[in-house]
Amino acid sequence: MTSPRWTTVRHSERPELWDRIPEDFAGVVPEYNLHGDIGDLYWDRMFKEFPEYQFLLHDEEADAVLGTGRSLPRAWDGTPAGLGNGLDESIAAAFAEREAGIAPTALCALGVEVSPAHQGRGLSKVLLRELAVLARSAGLDTVIVPVRPTHKELYPTIPIERYAAWTREDGSPFDPWVRTQVKVGGVLAHGTAQSSRITGTVAEWESWTGLEFPEDGDYVFPHGLAPVHIDRARDLGTYWEPGVWITHDARSD
Repeated sequence: MTSPRWTTVRHSERPELWDRIPEDFAGVVPEYNLHGDIGDLYWDRMFKEFPEYQFLLHDEEADAVLGTGRSLPRAWDGTPAGLGNGLDESIAAAFAEREAGIAPTALCALGVEVSPAHQGRGLSKVLLRELAVLARSAGLDTVIVPVRPTHKELYPTIPIERYAAWTREDGSPFDPWVRTQVKVGGVLAHGTAQSSRITGTVAEWESWTGLEFPEDGDYVFPHGLAPVHIDRARDLGTYWEPGVWITHDARSD
């Protein structure tokens, strides 16, 4: 129980609540971001093979889903280099490590989202705390997060390594989502340029972004954190979403 008004529910307990996510959380993630190459391969398996690591906040009185947290256990050696390239690599590693019988040491957060109807209530911090609780219950000491920085879309041509190092006058991280995580005890490790790969046909990318791509080249597009590369001869758009690695000591919550 996280509050008199809501409870934490794992997918393994009430999987039917997840049927509401597409409608209740519409627009939280840009359309293009729903078509990741690795995510498409592992999405269904994640809920079938790791249901205990997927959770949501449920307001029982209103029967409303307030927020969700998706995660997978991973083996991490505790070094910045050991974090890898980000989201895609972490998802693939979690499944490969389970198949190989490698014991996880950290919980990797894949997504922390709040329903549009319930934003502005501080629920992102609640979800981060719940990730720490989930990690401890699984015997894991650390939560690692390949963060999608929310204001990077305003600076798509700035390399993520530079963007991740930006600070405000008070010394706190420039990016709001990174700053929120640091405020609750997270430690910024580093930026990574190739966290998640998204490919599609030119027509698909035009549909996802609402733009036209008349010729080959790199294009800045709405809500993109970096440019997408368009190759019309191959009918291919290729995009690498950058991210920022944040680590949390789950024992200190």
